[in-house]
Amino acid sequence: MMHIIVCMKITPKSEQVRLDPNTKTIIREGVENEINPADKNALEAALQLKDKHGCKVTVLGMGPPIWESYMKLAVSMGADDAILVSDRAFAGADTLATSRTLAAAIRKIGEYHLIFCGEESSDAGTGHVPPSIAEFLNIPQITFVNHIEIIDGRIRARRVLEGAYEVLECTPPVLLSIEYGCNTPRFPDFRRKRWVDKEFKLRVWDIKDLELNEEEVGLKGSRSIVEELREMGLGERARQKITGTEDEIVAQILNIIRPYIKK
Repeated sequence: MMHIIVCMKITPKSEQVRLDPNTKTIIREGVENEINPADKNALEAALQLKDKHGCKVTVLGMGPPIWESYMKLAVSMGADDAILVSDRAFAGADTLATSRTLAAAIRKIGEYHLIFCGEESSDAGTGHVPPSIAEFLNIPQITFVNHIEIIDGRIRARRVLEGAYEVLECTPPVLLSIEYGCNTPRFPDFRRKRWVDKEFKLRVWDIKDLELNEEEVGLKGSRSIVEELREMGLGERARQKITGTEDEIVAQILNIIRPYIKK
């Protein structure tokens, strides 16, 4: 049975993303959270392969204990297992420290064939984590994928380019970052949700479980440091007030746009 690990992040809703001026990190408390939208597309892609090929799907997240309900939501949607990597030592991690921690958790999970990630997170939007995990695990990667097939044990993926696409084939293990919006994530199964609420036990791993040290994770293990935050004001748009009769206004508008109209 093919095993798919889906890396999932919980992010503040985009309109509520705020930065702490002292720590210069994203404020996680007191905001409404959601499963990162691109990660929901990654989960749906994995569940579609499960429906078709009987794959096992494990969801992996790194964050505080309050993420438990979101991890369970992924199981309600159809994932077979969920693991939350949670420790105060992981707080403040940049993309490098985050990738190192998730890669260590994937090694602990053991045998896997595919790793799915959303192409980027809605709060930071760097797109660094998927390729960094692949580098830590020393496996190939295919980015910006919007369609996946399993054919005779090989992975065939369609990768989006500007104005075109590529079709690539690869032998597992391989990491794929999934394009945001490439599918429609399913709703939770409410009968399955009742089982999850009553019986499912989320596994939670800390820094000792991953055999990492505090110098390589979290803020201490980060190499990108935000030194300054500045709020940028919106620039003023160029304006021109036109007055006169209707014919005069039309003539003035034509004079303004005529230089930009290609003959």
